[in-house]
Amino acid sequence: MTWRSALFFLVLGIILSPAGIKAQEIIIGAPTSLASLEGEESCRAAQMAVEQINASGGVEIKGRKHKLLLKTCDLEDFRAPHKPGKPLLKLKNFILSQKPQALLVGPFRSEVFLKSMDLVSAHRLPCVASIAMTPAVEAAILANPKNRFIFRTCLNSRYLAAYLMGAMEMIREQFGFRKVYILNQDVAWARSTASLLSKVFFEKRGWQVLGQENLIITRQNADRILERVARKKPRVILVIFDQPEAAFLVPGWRKRKIPALMGGFISPLSGPGSWAEHQGQIAGFFNMVFELGNLPSDKYQLSKAFYHRFNQRFGRPLQAGHGPAPAYESVFALAEAIKRADSLDPEKLVKSLIQTNRQGVMGRLRFHRAQQAVFGTDPQKSSVGCVFQWTNNGERRLVFPSSIAQGGFKLPWFVGP
Repeated sequence: MTWRSALFFLVLGIILSPAGIKAQEIIIGAPTSLASLEGEESCRAAQMAVEQINASGGVEIKGRKHKLLLKTCDLEDFRAPHKPGKPLLKLKNFILSQKPQALLVGPFRSEVFLKSMDLVSAHRLPCVASIAMTPAVEAAILANPKNRFIFRTCLNSRYLAAYLMGAMEMIREQFGFRKVYILNQDVAWARSTASLLSKVFFEKRGWQVLGQENLIITRQNADRILERVARKKPRVILVIFDQPEAAFLVPGWRKRKIPALMGGFISPLSGPGSWAEHQGQIAGFFNMVFELGNLPSDKYQLSKAFYHRFNQRFGRPLQAGHGPAPAYESVFALAEAIKRADSLDPEKLVKSLIQTNRQGVMGRLRFHRAQQAVFGTDPQKSSVGCVFQWTNNGERRLVFPSSIAQGGFKLPWFVGP
């Protein structure tokens, strides 16, 4: 063998050796509504997780480390839930052009997410969603094996209803209130939450539902709605909205001094920035944070670490009450599943994702048989959502569940016993 031949085989050996092969990037797609607060901050949280994993070397497959690459896509489905055609076309083009090996976050609206399941399944793409909330997703997974690629790390509307039931039970026990008026957004997740509360809880626990309305709030109609509600004399006004305009309800409630406790979920009133934005006119309002970590608890340090890391990484406090923490967890769940499977094969990844059992920023992340993250009240056993109440000095005080709470509800001065 000549020296040239020896050199050729030496170089070839180096190139083909595990150490000599350049690791392939694992492309993860994050298609969602980037114009929404939840969509934007969920993608930021996912990017933060990707950076942490890559800083440690990446994900190991067959003895080699692979870096993750996150690619986002704006589906623009936040404002038009009943027109899924354009978001679905954008999702299809994203899958075909970017060739992701898995999807995270997913469509914002449940109406769009449900219709996207066929597309995701046709491409055999593991999808770990973290925003859309309809329980119809689990029904579709259980009904048809082709949907086995779909998982969800955020809470669904059934869990949301359960947390609101817990909060309303606390209110009944503390103050003896039994009359409620429900205002909810006219979209799938909010309608199903309101329906569950009425049928499963209020009717059986001695509450009188004075009214329930499916609405789209505007600056112009907020006052008229409050006037109509006030005439019914409820003791609790339960509101369930993700649209920004719903925030107009709360200052109006305080201005009118309606003698009822107001709360539930209004997305733009979840984060610390909403206090200054509304000049403190949200004191006394109680709000649901869908996943622990989006709001930190002193009683669960992993949630604090995530919250402060997000603030430091992006130079501003996390504002969304739904999406970022489960998006962050989705990246780690997927990375761990790839490592367990030692493969990017979709079927192997699905089987590996089912085995997820990690102590994360929301609590313990594991999936039930419909591939929905399990939510409860103890972060050592399950993922956890939480309810807080705005104090008079602009703090968000945790009131439910008791495992992470700082105390009970307090009535605004104009509500009275």
